Amino acid sequence: MKDLESKVLAEVEKVVDLETGLTFGQMEMVQSVKEIQPGVVRIDFTLSSPICTDATKMAIEVKSRAENIEGVKKALVYCHGHIIEEEINQTVNK
Repeated sequence: MKDLESKVLAEVEKVVDLETGLTFGQMEMVQSVKEIQPGVVRIDFTLSSPICTDATKMAIEVKSRAENIEGVKKALVYCHGHIIEEEINQTVNK
């Protein structure tokens, strides 16, 4: 894993799952962090529930935390396992 990817992963793992009160890191919810272009990272994560009412809020927090890391120009965030994941992903990445 590249240095930037490691920094992003460490920061994103601090996001708290609002349904359980545990962090993404504790629950191993982050599937991958990849630098797909210089300064552009793609983050894929799963949610603890396919009907989580705070999914969009958490995805936005993941994006915000990633984009506040020095060297990150843009973060593309994709949640998986939610009943409206396509809608969430479009909203977060618009």
